[in-house]
Amino acid sequence: MNWNQLICDKRLGLEHYHDNKGGVRSDFERDYDRLVFSSPFRRLQNKTQVFPLPGSIFVHNRLTHSLEVSCVGRSLAGEVALRLKDKYANEPWVERLRDISEITAAACLAHDLGNPPFGHSGEKTIGAYFSEGAGMILKDQLTTDQWNDLIHFEGNANSFRTLVHQFNGRRVGGFAMTYSTLASIVKYPYSSSQAGPKGKFGFFTSEKQLFERIANELGIIQLGADRYARHPLVYLVEAADDICYQIMDIEDGHKLKIIGTEETTELLLSFFDEDQKAHQRKVMETVADPNEKVAYLRSCIVGLLVKECATTFVAHEEEILNGEFEGSLIEHISPLAIEGYERCSKLAFSRLYRASYVLDVDLAGSRIINLLLEKLIDAVLHPERNYSQLLLNKCPQQYDVHAPTLFEKIQAVLDHISAMTDIYALNLYRQLDGISLPTV
Repeated sequence: MNWNQLICDKRLGLEHYHDNKGGVRSDFERDYDRLVFSSPFRRLQNKTQVFPLPGSIFVHNRLTHSLEVSCVGRSLAGEVALRLKDKYANEPWVERLRDISEITAAACLAHDLGNPPFGHSGEKTIGAYFSEGAGMILKDQLTTDQWNDLIHFEGNANSFRTLVHQFNGRRVGGFAMTYSTLASIVKYPYSSSQAGPKGKFGFFTSEKQLFERIANELGIIQLGADRYARHPLVYLVEAADDICYQIMDIEDGHKLKIIGTEETTELLLSFFDEDQKAHQRKVMETVADPNEKVAYLRSCIVGLLVKECATTFVAHEEEILNGEFEGSLIEHISPLAIEGYERCSKLAFSRLYRASYVLDVDLAGSRIINLLLEKLIDAVLHPERNYSQLLLNKCPQQYDVHAPTLFEKIQAVLDHISAMTDIYALNLYRQLDGISLPTV
C-alpha cells in the first residue's frame, strides 16, 4: 500500500461531485465537523462506557471517551506525520501526510457510533439473543452469512453501517464521509464468517460491497476472500482507544473510590523509570487534591504512550504497508511501558469491570435489550397484528421496519435498538412491560 493512494478525500455517495475545492477546511476536517453535529454522536452522551451514568460523580460516557480518543489520536498521528515527512521529503505527495492527523481524529470520533446502549454487554446481549435466545428460531430463514452477522453482532461493524447505510429519507452514501476516514474505523477488515472465537468483524453482509469499493479505491491489500489488510491509520485509532479506555478507566475507578489514591498513584508511576518517578513525585507534592495528582500522572502516561506508539508505527511502517504487521501498536512498545499498561489492564479487569454496580448495569441492560428485541422482532414478523402496528408506528421513519426481506427487517430493529441511549431504552422497556405510562 502507498500513502498517496491511502489518503483520499473522495466521498462515498458523492463520487461524481468530487473535486479539489479549496477553502479553510480540508475534506477531512469537514468529516470531523459533520460527526460533531450529528445525532448519533450527540446520543453518545447518554450511553454507558464502563460505569453507570453519573449521579454526583462524573465518570466517562461514550461521548467524553470518543472526544478524548480523538484528541489522543490527533496527537499520535501528528507525531507519525512529522517523522514520515522526513522519510518521504522528496516525494511529490509528501504534503498530503499532514492530512493523517485530521483523518485519524475524525475516525476516532466515529469509532463507537454503532455501539448499543449499556456498554459492551449490549453487543453481547444482541448476539446472544440469536445464538442462544428466542432469536434461534430464525436461523433456518436466513443465509449463513446473515446468521453470522447476527450471532456475532459487533459495534465496530455497526459503526461502519451507521456511517454508510442509506436510511429511509437520507442521502446515498449515508454521512457521505471520505473514503480514508471510513476505512480508518474498520478495525477488523473481514466479514463475520471469519469472526473467529472472539466474534470480531468489520462489516455486515449488507455493507460488504461498499467496503470492497472503498478498499479497492485506496489500494488496501486483499488477504483472501472477504478479508483485507487494515488501513494503516486503523493502528493509530486503535492505539488512541487503547490508551484512553485503559488509563481513563483507572482514573474513573479512583474517583469512584474503588481504588485508593496511594494504590492508583503507585500503579500509574510504574510506567516510568526512577528519575522520572522522582520528578513526578515532586510535582505531586505541590498539589493537595488527590484527583489532580491522578490527573497529572494520567497526562504524563498519555504523553509517554503517544510517543511510544508513534515510534512503533514508524519503525514498523513497511510491515504495516505490506499488511504483515501483527498485533496492536501497544503490544510492541518498550518493556517498561508495556509492563505498566498490563498492570492497569489486570487491575481494571479484576476490580473495575467486575464491580457490583457495573455488573448490575450489565444484568439490567441485558434484560432491557432482550425484551426490546423480542417485542420489535415479533412486530416486524407479524405487522398485521394490532399491537405490532402500534409498536411499529413508534419506530423512527428512518428505520425500514417494512423492508421486503426478513434480514432487512431484523437489521432495521437492530439499527433502532443500537441507536438508543440507555435512558431511552429503559423508558421504552418500562412502557412495553407495563411498568410505567408516558406523561404529557
